[in-house]
Amino acid sequence: MLSMLLLYAAIGGVVGILAGLLGIGGGGVIVPILVYLLPLQGVPREIIMHLALGTALASIVFTSMSSLKAHHQRGAVNWSVVRRITAGILIGTFLGSCFASILSTTFLVGFFSFFLYFIALQMLTNRKPKPSRELPGTTVMSGVGAAIGFVSSLVGIGGGSLSVPFMVWCNISVHNAIGTSAAIGLPIALAGTAGYMFTGWKTTGLPDYSVGFIYLPALLGISAASMLTAPLGARLAHSLPVGRLKKIFALLLAAIATKMLFSIV
Repeated sequence: MLSMLLLYAAIGGVVGILAGLLGIGGGGVIVPILVYLLPLQGVPREIIMHLALGTALASIVFTSMSSLKAHHQRGAVNWSVVRRITAGILIGTFLGSCFASILSTTFLVGFFSFFLYFIALQMLTNRKPKPSRELPGTTVMSGVGAAIGFVSSLVGIGGGSLSVPFMVWCNISVHNAIGTSAAIGLPIALAGTAGYMFTGWKTTGLPDYSVGFIYLPALLGISAASMLTAPLGARLAHSLPVGRLKKIFALLLAAIATKMLFSIV
């Protein structure tokens, strides 16, 4: 068990550096790694993706709190948006995680792979929508939040790749959109964790030290190390060619997505 904790801590260290350096969420890295490692621990194929997604969302609880604090201290969180979108986020994420429990690993791997292509394309092109409208009313905001939460629960992310473009489109500055997205990531992570714990509670074949679809050794190792190394990644961002690194990492994500797709063909 100690060796596995150390392995997951090493993974968390890399995840933290990437998050601080490139501004990416951990789910896009954590999920593929868990999909590779969990079968080595005898986890049945039928629940590998569910366990990976649940554990990734649980880890985002800790990293999002750290990120939220940092952005709030810089005045970059639009709390009006957070209040208006959170109800939809909570409902959509919880329902999405419950819906995931009836989906096959094959479907979830395919859906996640195509989402990795989407993230890679965003990073390669660095395209941002043109601000063309104001924020909608609370009802529409709740609907948008539900959609963001639902998709996020199926791919194990904090929602930034969806919420940031939406807020920029609604005339919120990129700086504030990123900060607000960090705040939105917390309810996504909390609702997703609750959903995957609930739906996986009586599932058979889970490894020891699992709480529903949350694998605690991976959660503890990854979360603890990533919170320590994220500040290092942020400092490196000021001295390394981040634009070029993002393009390289985007190609790596595309390669991972391709490999995962081939694994189910």
